[in-house]
Amino acid sequence: MASPTTNDSRYKHIQPVPHNVTVLLPERPIDRFVRPVARFLHIEATSGVLLMFCTALAIFMANSAWADSYLQFWKTEVGVSFGTLQFQHSLRHIINDGLMAIFFFVIGLEVKRELVHGALSDLRRAALPIAAAVGGMVVPAGIYLALQYDQPAARGWGIPMATDIAFVVGFLALLGSRVPNNLRVLLLSLAIVDDIGAIIVIAVGYTKELDGRFLMLAAIGISVVHLFSRIGVRRFPPYIIAGLVAWLAFHESGVHATLTGVILGLMTPAKATIVPDHFHQYLIKTGESFRGESWHTVNQRARKVREVQRLTRETVSPLEYLETTLHPWSSYFIIPIFALANAGVVMQLSNIEDSVAIAVTLGLVVGKPLGVLLFCILAVKLGWARLPSGVSWRILIAGSFLTGIGFTMALFIDGLAFGDDGLDTAKTGIIVGSAISAILGMAMLIWTLPKAPTSTAEVE
Repeated sequence: MASPTTNDSRYKHIQPVPHNVTVLLPERPIDRFVRPVARFLHIEATSGVLLMFCTALAIFMANSAWADSYLQFWKTEVGVSFGTLQFQHSLRHIINDGLMAIFFFVIGLEVKRELVHGALSDLRRAALPIAAAVGGMVVPAGIYLALQYDQPAARGWGIPMATDIAFVVGFLALLGSRVPNNLRVLLLSLAIVDDIGAIIVIAVGYTKELDGRFLMLAAIGISVVHLFSRIGVRRFPPYIIAGLVAWLAFHESGVHATLTGVILGLMTPAKATIVPDHFHQYLIKTGESFRGESWHTVNQRARKVREVQRLTRETVSPLEYLETTLHPWSSYFIIPIFALANAGVVMQLSNIEDSVAIAVTLGLVVGKPLGVLLFCILAVKLGWARLPSGVSWRILIAGSFLTGIGFTMALFIDGLAFGDDGLDTAKTGIIVGSAISAILGMAMLIWTLPKAPTSTAEVE
């Protein structure tokens, strides 16, 4: 159906809507505070900057006169009870198993989006980031195991495997237009595949003894979510309740509870219920009821408003709606809180010299870029993939060092491998290795990438 034009007599009485529709709303005092915050949150690099600040704060507090109080705060017991049933854990455990389930849900949504609509939907385009990610997981784990073979700390082999996407996005954003878009897509796709690998590692390598009863209950919770989707349930509360049941069951089953978020994210529909053309026709039919005096004669106006709200939401997929809604909470609240709770490590020379710290550092600084490059070369030589336009081998080498920033997932796996508090030497290796990788990656990209044009003449 064609869009209405100003020549169509049916629409001559309709006043054109201003380009900035927010002018339809009255100015509120709080807008003066909210709008700058909203603009700040839409700057691509800010989540990485906030994460760096929280990491630095956690390290400062852990090495300050308030260290004991700070570290003890995260061990505060929090819980609820209902009759004989009790759920009581440390604040750090609630963050790592509870809040991080939302983070993993967002990861599941991002993975599903990339598989359905993004760079991973086309196997030919996906071959290079998949190869790079596999190399960036296998080689660091191999280096770590080679240095910790037959040692108690060998259990931490998964620590140097994953790339922290928030830091990578933040550092790339600092370079602005100098970064080729294809390099950005390659590194972000690599980080997504890394997350898939980390999820598999957590499920296979860090699962405790399994309790079949709770696994069955978790399966029932997941099945109920699937049933709700099939029969057309559109409200979120039923899904939240079923998801909470699955989370609690996984938590008690021996499988790490955050995997609930991944599963539910991958199950989220990626297709909108209503196509835009149909919604446009609906708006034309209902537009008369919102015009002038007609609005005062409409019965059940609140119901009409709710109907428009519901149908408007149905024009985007549940995946897109949930990802755009939850991503700011994940990036600006959950991950910073996770860093504050887990990055507090006492920085001592003995920790830096420890074999575990050295193994983690070498895995990140050497293993990640080496694995990425070797597997990229192999994929290209075998004809499975080719370098994207605008990305030379020199640029790829420089960018590969950024993949050694393994902060969030590395700390998470450290907690799984060595208990809720993690291992200070492993945390030291994560922080040192990630810092060295960031410095090397940024320095090499600044040296390798062409300078951004500074004038119109240069652009021409």
